[in-house]
Amino acid sequence: MTNLALLVFCFAAGIALRASGRAPPNAPAALNAFVIHISLPALILLHLHAVPLRPAVIGAAMVAWALFGLSAGFFFVVGRWTRLSPQSIGALTLTGGLANTSFIGVPMIEAFYGTGGVALGLVIDQLGSYLALATLGIGVAALYSGDRPSARAVLRRIVTFPPLIAVALALLLRPLDYPAPVTGLLTRLGDTLAPLALASVGMQLRLGDLHGQRLALALGLGFKLLLAPALIVLAFALAFGVGDQHARIILFEAAMAPMIGAAIVASEHRLNPQLTSLMVGVGIPLSFVTVPGWFYLLERI
Repeated sequence: MTNLALLVFCFAAGIALRASGRAPPNAPAALNAFVIHISLPALILLHLHAVPLRPAVIGAAMVAWALFGLSAGFFFVVGRWTRLSPQSIGALTLTGGLANTSFIGVPMIEAFYGTGGVALGLVIDQLGSYLALATLGIGVAALYSGDRPSARAVLRRIVTFPPLIAVALALLLRPLDYPAPVTGLLTRLGDTLAPLALASVGMQLRLGDLHGQRLALALGLGFKLLLAPALIVLAFALAFGVGDQHARIILFEAAMAPMIGAAIVASEHRLNPQLTSLMVGVGIPLSFVTVPGWFYLLERI
């Protein structure tokens, strides 16, 4: 519960700093840059380095990729049908297709399943959500940004994306043990991700932005918190069943709120920053109601 309290405090602090005028207008951009270039790579280098790459582990991570694929198809079709802008479709694809499997997901797993399920949550987060963001996510952001980049430019953005570089380094360094000072440094830097990211989202959240965003927000949160988890649970139940705790944790993670990192990437690519902030700023508090609901449903299937 301490982790959840930290998230709430930092989010509220971001709102307060903006409302008081004590944060400069470019503060969210500065915080986002630190998160993408320092905090997130440090977290990946720390945790992915020690993840056991067994087939069952890879299978758990693939659910996050399936969720992103569902999001891309759903918002491409529904976004065109409802005449959303390409930037809004891109924002919803990222924030609706990538779950907050770390800063919301890990504390939720610990609260509902105990500390024994945290390791699986980190695997889903590192090899699933964040790796999908660092590859497919950055590609989608570039394509929907309106810049009309060439395939070469999109590929360059993907391979130079700092979190993806961190993924490659973490895998290459697996045979080696980090010295204690390196582990300590990565831990301290990785710990800055949640506070800075939530403060940034809070600074950008303006409930007045709901005007003109209600339809897109309803579609995004309806998909992320209700429809997508339902489809994932149905497909998983038909294919494998959900009788053990391992399977239930995998499905539980799919029901989490929109990923903060995805919102930051969407904002950096100018994909309707108002909508991305609302997806996270409204989605996280709302998930404190929907996620326990999914837990009780999964326990009764």
